[in-house]
Amino acid sequence: MEERRNSQTLIYRTDPNLELEEKLRRLAFVRHPSIQNDHDSVIADYRPIAKRRMESITFDELTEEEIVEQLSKHYKGIISNLGEDPARQGLLRTPERAAKAIMFFTKGYKEKIEDVLNDAVFDEDHDEMVIVKDIEMFSLCEHHLVPFMGKVSIGYLPNKRILGLSKLARIVEIYSRRLQVQERLTKQIAVAITEAVQPTGVGVVVEATHMCMVMRGVQKLNSKTVTSTMLGVLREDPKSREEFLTLMNNR
Repeated sequence: MEERRNSQTLIYRTDPNLELEEKLRRLAFVRHPSIQNDHDSVIADYRPIAKRRMESITFDELTEEEIVEQLSKHYKGIISNLGEDPARQGLLRTPERAAKAIMFFTKGYKEKIEDVLNDAVFDEDHDEMVIVKDIEMFSLCEHHLVPFMGKVSIGYLPNKRILGLSKLARIVEIYSRRLQVQERLTKQIAVAITEAVQPTGVGVVVEATHMCMVMRGVQKLNSKTVTSTMLGVLREDPKSREEFLTLMNNR
């Protein structure tokens, strides 16, 4: 095992921002057939962008138990550097527990959209707005590794295809259970839905509280951050966007 580890190279994932911006350039202005101009890009002409290979951030071929072991060593060092005794009773198993916790918090890295959808895309002659509101979300800020949490509201205009409602929540879970910034998370959810069912429009609104603002820094307990992404007709057509925002805010 030791010989194998020494020969391995740490390989990092593709920068999520580069990949995301490439997709957004392609998807942001997918137009509804009723919106005409010289550079229409009707949804029927949509082609999925080739997926880039996502490399593992851990050593190749390491088992989950070996990853926990490696992470535990790092957490033990953190505890020691804080001036605590990692051998005292209350902290004795803390490194292992913290390692398992961080793996759960970031389990989205091991999940794929195509596996989660699991044939839950259905042909349906429905072209009115579909909205799922207040999907609870928990994530880790990639700048400080502290939590941010809130709610996600999603709306889309089907184009003869619909997605099982629970799968919208699963998509949120996949992307939130990673090291994130809220702005990117919002875009990733919208892009994933667009690639899944090729709707005429998608809207995603995320409202979250960031512990990096509550527990440290400015320490503003009641501050909330709101981000949105609109694609297709919800970006292009003010009436469709207004309908989505009105329904989303209607309690």
